[in-house]
Amino acid sequence: MNIKPLGQRIVAELLPAETKTQSGLIIPGNVAEKNQKAVVKAVSNELKEDTKNILKEGDKILFNKFSGEKFQIEGKEILIIEINDILAII
Repeated sequence: MNIKPLGQRIVAELLPAETKTQSGLIIPGNVAEKNQKAVVKAVSNELKEDTKNILKEGDKILFNKFSGEKFQIEGKEILIIEINDILAII
């Protein structure tokens, strides 16, 4: 995958949503919450210096529920998200 985000954005690949609880109960698809975890695949060269030093490719992140734009590329669900919508590095 050769995508380079512009501005204050990153490209991330969504991680699969949880289908089981910790106790082993299966969560039906219509009840499952929207996945908010992803792996960083590309980081913009235009990021501020303090962010560039913290966020890198391969980091797992937690982001706001309704942020970013989803795309299907090479059979993978990709999210282009603004840096301000990232809540934490997992």
